[in-house]
Amino acid sequence: MIISTTPSLEGRRIREYKGVVFGEVVSGVDFVKDIAAGFTNFFGGRSHSYEGELIAAREHAIEEMKNRAYQMGANAVLGVSVDFEVLGSANNMMMVIASGTAVLIE
Repeated sequence: MIISTTPSLEGRRIREYKGVVFGEVVSGVDFVKDIAAGFTNFFGGRSHSYEGELIAAREHAIEEMKNRAYQMGANAVLGVSVDFEVLGSANNMMMVIASGTAVLIE
């Protein structure tokens, strides 16, 4: 499965558009990571606990999008975009959405 942020692939022809495809992940940040991030916020620097959670959520969303595209009969997803949002009353949940156009390429 080819995943690309571009609308086409050089040297490859799109045979069929299968449709828009999404992968969604909603992930909670646990209490320990929240405390660690609070210290990072106070003292400065990067929050490796949040970064790790964000990376994992992004990878899961892209993987879910790929699986859904495969189920549609696609062998590529083009024009991929990844969006991030913070949810919950305490902003302790994050949502990652990967989207793109599932296509069948030659």
